[in-house]
Amino acid sequence: MQRWRGLEDIPQDWGRSVVTIGSYDGVHRGHQLIVGRAVERARELGVPAVVVTFDPHPSEVVRPGSHPPLLAPHHRRAELMAALGVDAVLVLPFTTEFSKLSPAEFVAKVLVDKLHARVVVEGPNFRFGHKAAGDVRFLAEAGATYDFEVEVIDLKVSGNAGGGAPFSSTLTRTLVAEGDVEGAAEILGRPHRVEGVVVRGAQRGRELGFPTANVETLPHTAIPADGVYAGWLHVDGEAMPAAISVGTNPQFDGTERTVEAYAIDRVGLDLYGLHVAVDFLAFVRGMSKFDSLEQLVDAIADDVKRSRELIEATGAAGA
Repeated sequence: MQRWRGLEDIPQDWGRSVVTIGSYDGVHRGHQLIVGRAVERARELGVPAVVVTFDPHPSEVVRPGSHPPLLAPHHRRAELMAALGVDAVLVLPFTTEFSKLSPAEFVAKVLVDKLHARVVVEGPNFRFGHKAAGDVRFLAEAGATYDFEVEVIDLKVSGNAGGGAPFSSTLTRTLVAEGDVEGAAEILGRPHRVEGVVVRGAQRGRELGFPTANVETLPHTAIPADGVYAGWLHVDGEAMPAAISVGTNPQFDGTERTVEAYAIDRVGLDLYGLHVAVDFLAFVRGMSKFDSLEQLVDAIADDVKRSRELIEATGAAGA
């Protein structure tokens, strides 16, 4: 799959394509319907399928300080898009200048001049252009002028998560923030993932007999509520069952929130400096402060036991 950053990265000889546009944070099951349909149309027409997205999140430019927690960084979204059959991902730098493009200018500069859209696939609530003035009706009218078709896909998938509310990135962020990682996984179609580089912490886990990988998460990452979780630690393509702690380490009066993963039944791992991923499978318990270190060690041992059981009951790790 090709990855482009900015319009200038698009090959000069790029032909017609099927395009879909959006933030697509998390690439959840609703997103998958739209992207999947774009890929399907592209295969029918014998042209590439292209996803157009933005960096940073448009809200951060339009309303500084309002950047939402991210369910997936751009490289992860690209991996998920590739798995859906997408041929190219175009990340457009979202600047103040770019935000001022009118819907008509956006269509002309991006969809017509650069991507030569044959079909554009979107959800019913898609908005674009300066002050989000463009909608799917405007897009269809532009398509009649520029010879591209617009297909609108209903993405209102729902299930048990969020009390039956339609699946969305906003709902997923809410569930993650509440620690409902199982609900988030239902929406995403896979466990919620946090990534980052393993850094040196206080090394108290090692002293207690449970050495953890202290993950320095990427900026704006959506991190689950404080507590202990069962999940997977991904290192260099290997998935290891893990007990994961999120919080400020109240036992030692900590103030900084951390994500720490203990690789169950693994000895002698040296992960410092490595980029790792942590998948959150199930909530085990809330964060507590114990009366003694002995009680803490007993609790951690129980966390590991429960995590192992939850992981074994669930099955294989996510990719």
